[in-house]
Amino acid sequence: MANFSDLNPFAKRETHSSTSITTYKVLTLLSWVLSVVTTVYYDFESPHDGHLIRRTIWGQNYAHPSGFTQNATITSIYWLVLFILQLVYIGHLFSNDSAQVNAAASVGSHFIFNNLLHFGWVMLFVRSHFIWSEILLIINFINLTSLYFRHNAYPKGIHMPAVSGPLAWTFVALYWNGAIMVPAQHSFVARIFANVFIWSILVYGMFFIVIYKDYTMGFNLSVLSASLGVAQFFDRVIAFQWIFAFTIMAVLFVFTVVVAVPAWTGKEVSWGTRQTQPDAERAPLLGDN
Repeated sequence: MANFSDLNPFAKRETHSSTSITTYKVLTLLSWVLSVVTTVYYDFESPHDGHLIRRTIWGQNYAHPSGFTQNATITSIYWLVLFILQLVYIGHLFSNDSAQVNAAASVGSHFIFNNLLHFGWVMLFVRSHFIWSEILLIINFINLTSLYFRHNAYPKGIHMPAVSGPLAWTFVALYWNGAIMVPAQHSFVARIFANVFIWSILVYGMFFIVIYKDYTMGFNLSVLSASLGVAQFFDRVIAFQWIFAFTIMAVLFVFTVVVAVPAWTGKEVSWGTRQTQPDAERAPLLGDN
């Protein structure tokens, strides 16, 4: 009888069979196409079925203004770039380098599940099923968080499009969708809650920058914070939310650069901790004896 780990598609494996690789190639590509086509279609078209109010993705965004309303242009560019990078990630599955193929396959199950959940979220969101769409975001957040903590050391060509990019978006979308889900999202009380919870974006981003030195998470969240800031500025100039959003964007971007530049030059950020050589420090003491 086969072990559960052999049947579990999310189990961590160092190598994969040729059959598994072929399966990942087919399902990864098909789920990516499904995610892209659905997102692009409902960016411009409203659904024609369902009994609730039906709008495009950005129609819903602006029909329910809240403290987490996004700017359609900036977030759409974010997704366009992410989709292109995901195609690059898929290309790793077709590489002649077995190490690249196995690395890409290792995150394949989570990536496919992410695409299916994103498809489901779009279908529910544009049909105003905000509670159910929030539930799918929570499930995907758990899926992508599990993926991150188990597979965070792969090359950036795999990590950025398959792991950190979708995870950053899902984290911000939890607040965006959640704010729309709550009645009277534009009320004074809702704005106060938004003023408080927006800082979790900074805390979340700094966690990955400081602990994992992951500048991709910092950059992703800084872009999404900029999108939030622009939308909040045009929604309500005399307010704190857009100021907070741009502050978070600036802090995350600065720390992203602080981590990214040394990484690109082959150095390591120590965050003030000094690496010492114990033997070198003890040498004068030994010489005195």
